[in-house]
Amino acid sequence: MKFMILVKSNPSIEKNIEGMRDSSFKESMAKMNAFNEELKKAGVMKDCDGLRPSREGKRVRFDGESRSVVDGPFEGDLVAGYWLWELPSIEDAVAWVKRCPNPMPVPSEIEIRPI
Repeated sequence: MKFMILVKSNPSIEKNIEGMRDSSFKESMAKMNAFNEELKKAGVMKDCDGLRPSREGKRVRFDGESRSVVDGPFEGDLVAGYWLWELPSIEDAVAWVKRCPNPMPVPSEIEIRPI
């Protein structure tokens, strides 16, 4: 099965993470890079990337035939990055996510969605 693994964020994290380029941030990124290497070696990861801040994005709202464009930054739940994985089951995906270092400098959440 294929899965999209979504690293969640929010406006507060987005604002603060840009100012975090200290040694703890570098250490956190090194741990994440090591985890990504494990995923690659195991043949699990098919793709991954981080997203630019929501202030650089746009949303298109649909209402019947009407379309409107909203410029970022956005409120509420945000996606900070993603992985595309291939594994036998969602339980296997959960097991891999549990091994992941915390992707944020604060309590955070990762969402697993079957494709």
